[in-house]
Amino acid sequence: MAATLKEILLDSSRRPAVVTDFEGLVDAEVSDKGGVSGAVVKTGFAAVKKIKPGIIPAAVDTLLDDFAGALEPFYGDYKAKGGNDFGAYLVGRGDEASDALLSVTDSRADKSSRDSIKKVYSKLRPNGKKNVEEALPRLGQLIDKHAANA
Repeated sequence: MAATLKEILLDSSRRPAVVTDFEGLVDAEVSDKGGVSGAVVKTGFAAVKKIKPGIIPAAVDTLLDDFAGALEPFYGDYKAKGGNDFGAYLVGRGDEASDALLSVTDSRADKSSRDSIKKVYSKLRPNGKKNVEEALPRLGQLIDKHAANA
């Protein structure tokens, strides 16, 4: 059994499945958004995908190492406490977990050389924390799934 989140998510034999699952998570979270803010997220998401087809799986793959690093302290604490539902654990620490994940995307957006990406990200970012917090249960379930197969 893999001991760390990095071992679970970044193992070369599992990484393609992890990336595919994370892409599905992003698609599902965007699809579930409603109301005016949901329309903004859906429009921004569609714009990003139109700017560069295939950008979502490529971005997930590129960011996966940093996301795993950002979540590693949470996963270590969760395992040390004998947890059995990482999604519930993340929800319980939603403020900290979402900040950790957003620090990764904020850093990448700041470093991007593509003004179009920066513009779309800056429009989506104000609701980013709420959106990430809403995704934490699914994220935890996805990680639990891959941990069970590790």
